[in-house]
Amino acid sequence: MSSKMASINLVVFNGEKYIRHCLDAILAQTYPHELIELNILDNNSTDATKQIIENWKLKIGNFKITFIKSNFNHGVWPGQEELLKYTNGEYVLCLSVDVILDRDFIANAVKRMESDEKIGALQPKIYKFDIRDLEIENWKLRIGGAIDTCGFKIFRSRRIVNIGHGQEDTGQFNRYQEIFGVEGAAPLFRREALEDTKVNGELIDKDFFWYGDDLDLAWRMRLFGWKEVFDPEVIAWHDRQTTKTLRKSFGDFVKIRRSIPIKKRRLEWRNIRWTLIKNDYIINTLRDLLAMLDREIQMVGYIIFFEPEVLLEIPRFLIMVPKMLARRREIMKRATAKPEDIRKWFN
Repeated sequence: MSSKMASINLVVFNGEKYIRHCLDAILAQTYPHELIELNILDNNSTDATKQIIENWKLKIGNFKITFIKSNFNHGVWPGQEELLKYTNGEYVLCLSVDVILDRDFIANAVKRMESDEKIGALQPKIYKFDIRDLEIENWKLRIGGAIDTCGFKIFRSRRIVNIGHGQEDTGQFNRYQEIFGVEGAAPLFRREALEDTKVNGELIDKDFFWYGDDLDLAWRMRLFGWKEVFDPEVIAWHDRQTTKTLRKSFGDFVKIRRSIPIKKRRLEWRNIRWTLIKNDYIINTLRDLLAMLDREIQMVGYIIFFEPEVLLEIPRFLIMVPKMLARRREIMKRATAKPEDIRKWFN
């Protein structure tokens, strides 16, 4: 087994119904505990989260923990960047509180990372679960069932989806492989890759605040020449707060969209387009322009008729375009991947 230290970095806001399960799964890891550090940032929770963490710390003895209590909400990924200041591990798991890790998660993830020094990020196989099930006596998490995500897949239209989302796992996701990018629920990174992916000293674009930060980071990591892989032996469970059902029709699409808070829908529209401005090669955009325009026209039409509140994000989007173009110039100065290296991921 590796002797490398792994850091589990957990950012939480009002996570009282999840935090005990999340922490207990960390404590159950088979990887040597002396090689694990747990760093927690509380984003100014107003529920019982902080007290639960304090009580849990009293029970676990010499497990190495750093607990930061913020007096404001950084956001999820800016919070992860803040935790990097306290991080000593060579591998960093950026964990969401509504995720439960398999007991061999860290051991299997570190083993995979050790196999290839060019792997910058690892995507686990993540199954769905519902926190309400854990309140039922004798109900246990199991390997199998519905997939939450196996990472990001991107299309020529620049539509982004979670691989396998909502599908029953029948073994179709049992192959280790490279993917376009890791999703943000529980990705494990090589610390060196995170440091290398910083632009002007910053890892996360603070103007995103929430939603799309993980895609922006994953795309940039690709541009800078790091591999991102999916390993089916690294397993977790995620109680995703939105998109719990599989889309089968336009009616399902509308129902799923309406289950997502309007603030998130606005940020999704804005931040994904900022991500394209910052990271997409111009030659690839031109090659796929018809597919991109077709999707954009359909999306704008849908928003006008069904989600006009999203249009309120347009002024902010436009005001920030010059700033995003300036960040693009900095990214492209350092990009080592060729346009065709990125284009091969566009389905």
